Amino acid sequence: MRQQLKPHPEIIVAPSLLAADFGFFRRECERVDRSGTPWLHLDIMDGHFVPNLSFGSDVVNALRPHTNLFFDVHLMCSKPDILLQSFATSGADSITIHVELGRRVEDLIWQIRSLKKKVGLAINPPTHIEDVEPYLDKVDLLLIMTVNPGFGGQSFIEETLPKIQQVSRWKSERQLPLRIQVDGGINERTGALCAREGADTFVSGSHLFRQRNMKLAVRRLRIACEEAACYGQSLQASEGTFQDTLL
Repeated sequence: MRQQLKPHPEIIVAPSLLAADFGFFRRECERVDRSGTPWLHLDIMDGHFVPNLSFGSDVVNALRPHTNLFFDVHLMCSKPDILLQSFATSGADSITIHVELGRRVEDLIWQIRSLKKKVGLAINPPTHIEDVEPYLDKVDLLLIMTVNPGFGGQSFIEETLPKIQQVSRWKSERQLPLRIQVDGGINERTGALCAREGADTFVSGSHLFRQRNMKLAVRRLRIACEEAACYGQSLQASEGTFQDTLL
């Protein structure tokens, strides 16, 4: 009997403000609004957890009155606990912290949840994927970094694909309402690779902001990921059917 495909979560493209023109943040935010995508990704770097500085909660506060975009805030910071309240108050909708913070992760998840924000957990390329497993039922989003964080415009690391596949497997086995996000070197080709393994949320910076027509670029990226996601599901269904014939 042929296995039916389960509905795939909505594919979301989240342009990263880190790749925008810093001199025209409001204008760049309006470009994202006009592109038709519902999310804006905001990378916050402290110069310590990663070797770069970006911007703070004042930028979020300044942009919030001008858009209804979902503000997806990613804290690449050594001490996110001192920043959570300010970003929550400024208008963040989701706040992501890093599993590399170790023992502090569980308390940070609780703090974000207490601020009534969506909770994200990120993992860097060198970190073992098993480190995120204990938290999967406590977060709304898992961000798998597909480059080493700190700077935009880096090349996609294909060795991160098995991590996406593993998290997708855990998500399916445990029926978790978890979004699987990827960030770093995401374009139509690499986004499709990630979607095929189970990713459903795609952060893209340079690839989108350098386009004259961001709306078209967002649409092409989303379609490429949707098609790859359907293909990935078809493969899983075929493998399931093949396994059934062996039983």
